[in-house]
Amino acid sequence: MPKQTGAQGRRWYVLHTYSGYEENVSENLQQRIESMDMEDKIFNVLVPTEKKIKIKNGKRKVVTEKIFPGYVLVEMVVTDDSWYVVRNTPNVTGFVGAGTTPTPISEEEIKELQRRMGIEQPTMRLDFSANDTIRIIDGPFKDMEGKVSEVDEVRGKVKVFVSMFGRETPVELDPLQIKKI
Repeated sequence: MPKQTGAQGRRWYVLHTYSGYEENVSENLQQRIESMDMEDKIFNVLVPTEKKIKIKNGKRKVVTEKIFPGYVLVEMVVTDDSWYVVRNTPNVTGFVGAGTTPTPISEEEIKELQRRMGIEQPTMRLDFSANDTIRIIDGPFKDMEGKVSEVDEVRGKVKVFVSMFGRETPVELDPLQIKKI
């Protein structure tokens, strides 16, 4: 058990949990904070998630994924009591830190995580540029090769010229449908 008082003050700590139980730990911890009157020592419980774009069955879907599977963040003042409440929450395997003493994470890391979580619309990084030679890996033009003519970052589309019937034909594709050669 850490022999600490509120000397470190209110900081963010990382809890290691069984993977897949992050929400469960978050809910259990919230209930334990209320039932054990720890609101003055344990303030926030956070499961960091972000929205990502995935393609499934040829359709673009926005899914929410955990940024750090198996971890939950807790804002708290570490005392023997608060440490005991958090450490003995079901499915918590321990604090991240050296030995039994939790190590706080920096304010910059928390701000960056909150910024990353706050982004509403997921963006797609388009690592294509004009004149790149590509292969189409999905859709009606699958296995055809072409040359990128323009990249629309805002709409997340790539215009490609493919050779059909002996002439160059422009085709607008999703970046997930093509691969650089």
